[in-house]
Amino acid sequence: MARCDKVIGVPFTAPPRTAAWAHQDARTGFEVVEFRPVGDGLVVTGCTTAVEGGRAWIVDYTVRLDAGWRTRSAEVHGRSDAGASSLFLEADGAGHWQVGGALAPYLDGCLDVDLESSAMTNALPVHRMALESRDRAAAPAAYVRAVGLDVERLEQTYARTDDDGARQRYDYAAPAFDFSCQLVYDAAGLVLAYPGIAVRAG
Repeated sequence: MARCDKVIGVPFTAPPRTAAWAHQDARTGFEVVEFRPVGDGLVVTGCTTAVEGGRAWIVDYTVRLDAGWRTRSAEVHGRSDAGASSLFLEADGAGHWQVGGALAPYLDGCLDVDLESSAMTNALPVHRMALESRDRAAAPAAYVRAVGLDVERLEQTYARTDDDGARQRYDYAAPAFDFSCQLVYDAAGLVLAYPGIAVRAG
């Protein structure tokens, strides 16, 4: 696979062709993702199957990123005991969104999609912001629930701590969920360890 890190302009190596995560603790499941360079951006296609709180669900997604790793669109399909649902998000890369073709001003200022079902989407703000060591930044996101695919605005922050060899570490916080942890990323900027959620499996 051709390198795309210089095209995308981030301090990481090119993402692998595929990656996988075992979801654990909060849920039990598995996620597999494919990364495909398209033009000067990237298309990420993935699927998570899981059981959470006794409820089984499947979420398939395709996220299109521009050269700066800003989300430009996300197509999401979900299935659970609540039925099947589909969602299409579109963004202009400047913080304006449409949800199902309708303007969504409550998402103004968001540059990333964050799927509740995915460990992959935590790579998006880290690539996009390219924080220096000990820098902190807000990264509000269009947050898509796993069951029903409802879309919310999620306020969150990332703070890069001291690196550990080829690994980068970020203190992550999402106050709405009263949740914080340290995320560990590999040289390609993909999560290796997401405490309480997932670990890299391949």
